[in-house]
Amino acid sequence: MSKTATIFAPSTQPLSIALLVLPQSSILEVASTLDPLRSANRHLGQDAFRWRVVSPDGQPVPLTCGIQLPSAGPLQTAAGADVLIVIAGFRQSQVATAPLIRDLSRMAPRFTAIGGIDAGPWVLARAGLLNGHRATVHWEDLEDLAAAHPQIEVAPDRFVLSGNRFTAGGAAPAADLMLHLIAARHGPALALAVAASFITTARPGHEPQLGPQPPKTRLNPRVAAAIARMEARIDAPEPVSATAAALNLSPRRLEQLFRENLGLTPGAYVLHLRLQTARRLTTDTHHPLAEIALRTGFSSAASLSRAFRRAFGQPPSALR
Repeated sequence: MSKTATIFAPSTQPLSIALLVLPQSSILEVASTLDPLRSANRHLGQDAFRWRVVSPDGQPVPLTCGIQLPSAGPLQTAAGADVLIVIAGFRQSQVATAPLIRDLSRMAPRFTAIGGIDAGPWVLARAGLLNGHRATVHWEDLEDLAAAHPQIEVAPDRFVLSGNRFTAGGAAPAADLMLHLIAARHGPALALAVAASFITTARPGHEPQLGPQPPKTRLNPRVAAAIARMEARIDAPEPVSATAAALNLSPRRLEQLFRENLGLTPGAYVLHLRLQTARRLTTDTHHPLAEIALRTGFSSAASLSRAFRRAFGQPPSALR
């Protein structure tokens, strides 16, 4: 395939994909990437998509669920593929070593397109492979990626196509991305058949990762809308009265709806959201506790620690 061609265009030619899976990735991300392609091959009756899994050292990859994912070899084994997709999850800053980043930069021109899934865009960014591009990453990392790499236009979309780069925010968006690829190359009817195989539907890339998600659609719509407002204001939580007013409800009615749907008051739920975010930032990042407090709407690290101890039985510093 020509290195100037796009993979997201009608084609009868087989597409070969090398999947670089880093340790501490999720098996769901791997399956969401490969199984739609496998299903497309089944429906077509031919190998329109071919793939190989590679790893940083050529050894089986330890996934978050404890399973070892077999590998065809190290990154160099990816040579000859049309597409390279990097899947990363936890601790990407440690498992994506400096030699691996250098190899990625060196090998990048050999591929028609390069993509990243979940924390994979972080790895591509560190290799300079997203400079000047629009990209996304898992919603937990959007703010940090934008701050660390101002050369990248970071978007909260489910998946993003930008020239010969593509990125997806996690497992479900990866499946959406693969369905988009299948539709682009072989038509929407095939993509619909593949989606039906998994009893799902494709969501467009421009939809935000956060917002009314399928689980929330089973809630009262006003509760779902309130939750969306709370999630968007983690760093500056608004009074419950303001949330209620924005939804044309009285505070008492909003509390009644929350108790009926979630068994919590709105105030208790938003505190739960803030503390869960604080716990994630404490365990998954190296941000100072004072910064984590500001990001989660607490006036100080001491205020965060008191609330954290009440909720989890220990201060955030104990998790480090």
